[in-house]
Amino acid sequence: MPQFNPEWFASQIFWLAIVFIALYWLLSRRLLPRLAETIDQRAAKIAGDLERAEAARGETEAVAQAYEAALAKARGEAQAAMAAANQEIAELTARRQAAFAAELASRTAEAEARIGKIRADLKADARDIATEVAGVLAAKLTGAAPDQAAVTAAVDGALGGAR
Repeated sequence: MPQFNPEWFASQIFWLAIVFIALYWLLSRRLLPRLAETIDQRAAKIAGDLERAEAARGETEAVAQAYEAALAKARGEAQAAMAAANQEIAELTARRQAAFAAELASRTAEAEARIGKIRADLKADARDIATEVAGVLAAKLTGAAPDQAAVTAAVDGALGGAR
């Protein structure tokens, strides 16, 4: 093998040094700066993406808080509207109950007045009927027509004592 032949060592070391220096210069001047630039660009892009993501997260949290606040406000307004509606319904119900109670009281008073009138009419009719019946009975029992004034006085006395 020629690599292990000592007479070739000097030329191999020479070419090794030349290739090493050429590769070192090529890598250090051309390839490594481009790689470093690409790595720096990627790092900058990643950092920018992270900053945008952090900003977006902050905006999202702000929007979420605004949403929660709006939701809480809407719930409060809905509860206030429901309370107002309940209050209005309660007031309307109270007014209707009062109107119904007044109507019922009015009808009751009218009915009591009619009942009182009917009672008075019945008492007058009962007095007249009792006077007629008493006169007819007295005539049948005695065979003679009784004095109408005496029969009326007797019926009034009997009805007055019954009260």
